Amino acid sequence: MRLIGYLLPDGHNKRLYLFLGLFIVYSLLILAPTFAQDVGETEYRAFPKIGSRNAVWIAAQLHLLFGSFILGVPMFAVIIEFIGVKTKDKRYDRMAQEFIKLCMAAFSTTALLGGVLVFVLMWCYPKVMNRMTGIFGPSMIIYVFLFFGETFTLYLYSYAWDKMQNRKGWHLFLGVLLNVFGTAIMFISNAWLTYQTSPSGIDEETGRFIGTTWQAMNNFTWMPINIHRLIGNIAFGGSIVAAYSAFRFLVAKSEEDRAHYDWMGYTGNFIALCGLIPLPFAGYWLGREIYLFNNTMGINMMGSLFSWLFIIQAVMIGVLFIGANYYLWSGMSRIEGGGKFARYRPIMIGVIVVCVAIWMTPRTLILSPKEVAAIGGRNHPLIGYFGLMTAKNTVVQFIILTTFLSFLFYRRLGKTPTVSWAKVGNTAIAIIFGLAVVSIVFIGLIGFRVATDFRVNTLTPIQVFIALGVMLSVAIIDLIMYRKAMVSGTIGWGKMTDRSQYVLILLAITFTSLMGLMGYARSGLREAWHIFGVMPDTSPDAFTPRLGDAVNVIAIIIVIFFALVGFIFWVGLLGEKKKTVDVVPEVQAISGNED
Repeated sequence: MRLIGYLLPDGHNKRLYLFLGLFIVYSLLILAPTFAQDVGETEYRAFPKIGSRNAVWIAAQLHLLFGSFILGVPMFAVIIEFIGVKTKDKRYDRMAQEFIKLCMAAFSTTALLGGVLVFVLMWCYPKVMNRMTGIFGPSMIIYVFLFFGETFTLYLYSYAWDKMQNRKGWHLFLGVLLNVFGTAIMFISNAWLTYQTSPSGIDEETGRFIGTTWQAMNNFTWMPINIHRLIGNIAFGGSIVAAYSAFRFLVAKSEEDRAHYDWMGYTGNFIALCGLIPLPFAGYWLGREIYLFNNTMGINMMGSLFSWLFIIQAVMIGVLFIGANYYLWSGMSRIEGGGKFARYRPIMIGVIVVCVAIWMTPRTLILSPKEVAAIGGRNHPLIGYFGLMTAKNTVVQFIILTTFLSFLFYRRLGKTPTVSWAKVGNTAIAIIFGLAVVSIVFIGLIGFRVATDFRVNTLTPIQVFIALGVMLSVAIIDLIMYRKAMVSGTIGWGKMTDRSQYVLILLAITFTSLMGLMGYARSGLREAWHIFGVMPDTSPDAFTPRLGDAVNVIAIIIVIFFALVGFIFWVGLLGEKKKTVDVVPEVQAISGNED
């Protein structure tokens, strides 16, 4: 009964009933197609003005963006709350609670957009929805129950925060349970979309589905996209939180607020960086599985139909890594002795820029005869080699390792190791990095001379494991070396330039744009199929939109998304009470100055 009391705190009853009504409507929309017995002979219905595909595209992408945010934020909110419990530092608790408040503001919007998406799909594509619900009906019912579980758990976790200050164990349990519900929801919905790309349980002769719901869910690309989206949600959620913190920093009136939101922005960027570093690895795994499922689809993805799209992707990922490194190097100015590693900055930025340039070099493009004549063929005789995947995979490892090194430098500022083996440890770290560079380059050169299958299945995974091994081993050595380090310089939180905060906002916009582009690529790979190789698309929209048209739609989605984000955060701020910070953060929080 006490938990029920937490669910209905004073002053929130009306909001709770409003949300419950919204969730009931949303659940009915989910369940309706499952129990529908007759959809008639209609295959397609036109959506007024903008067309059926654009309507579904906009609704689905907006729902995905908000869903990624509310799934990613609770993950690191629970971790930060746990750190606060262990360190007994109220600043962590306040920051974690503020993260969840942002999540609460976006939650009802996510549910509403989900309901809109189901409605649009049922109206525009009744035959497709009938087929999908016939296959995934049981999982959709489970999805609804998980959604209710996530809803009530989120309410308990958020509104009982202050009341359960003396029962942190139970409160953390609620946070973990919330993440379990959210992850399960994501896994189920991912099965629906990946089945359309790589269907399983299909009779090859008739094309009819003869398998079970589990066979349909456990398709070729299901687990790769689960991992890719799980990591991506963390990175995306961190970037949105960092952008929110940057805005609050820019409009803050007091030094205490500037210090708090500087710290919060740093934490959000750190979380985004933790997701960004392994994201290319997960993306490579997903691309590899798509290629293995259907090599024509894989060739179209990287070398033909979507070649220009992946050039744009490389540019945007380059912006993310360059921006994240710029913010880290800017943050060094707030630490006493921040110029200690400044001499390495031009070299590291140069490495990242050169690697990004190689990464965005195309190999095979759709060119006009005039363009082919200008470069002497479809592949440039010199730089065309940089367009091969072996070159791209090599430079990606260097970008990731350079970014990791930037964070390592940041973490070391203001601290002096006290262990007797500090010089030996630094020498070991230098040797590890040196051997890794030589090994990755050597494997990359071999990749030019071996068969594609051997490179894809053997050489590139070795490069990935080398990079991961370097980061893991160096992190362990560094943590032990600086575990009891002497603090020689404090961090002046709040002493950041406005330019650095604009970078955080830029990173959030870039993350959002990248998610939109990759959604276009994932759906476009099916070309004129609702379910690839099984159910053809015979609607007027049965063609892959041009990249320019896709970019226009994605731009509209991004404007709508940030307008909604700005509105719901503004509404959330209307009722926010002024809180004072007991202690201005002076010591590094996440990066390791408090061990």
